[in-house]
Amino acid sequence: MKPEHLQLLLTREMPYGKHKGRKLADLPGHYLGWFAREGFPRGELGELLALMYELDHNALRGLLDPLRR
Repeated sequence: MKPEHLQLLLTREMPYGKHKGRKLADLPGHYLGWFAREGFPRGELGELLALMYELDHNALRGLLDPLRR
């Protein structure tokens, strides 16, 4: 994980799908779980989604709260 990826989770939007336009940090856990089961996309988007999945799965979403301010 790169530290700058945490900030990207708060600014990058989902580019397609049911949650298009929603910030990656705000994606629901069940959607992230679906990606974990079916496979994350390649590239930076996949890396960010995998990171967000790990944060959600391990109940660490709160780590992003100080960055939201």
